[in-house]
Amino acid sequence: MNANQPVSESAWIKSSYSSGAGGECIEVATRPAKVHVRDSKDTTRAALAIEPTAWATFVEFAAR
Repeated sequence: MNANQPVSESAWIKSSYSSGAGGECIEVATRPAKVHVRDSKDTTRAALAIEPTAWATFVEFAAR
């Protein structure tokens, strides 16, 4: 998949921390070549496309 191709809506997974109350919420769509991250409150904005290894490093850091 090209990082510039749109990700289908069914591919997005909302963070378990997301709620209807607002706050900092994201959705993630994983692909073999990129991990796509977007704002769950404004899905019309461009998503970030991140290397899977960089995403894994971020998740490990955030879990501390």
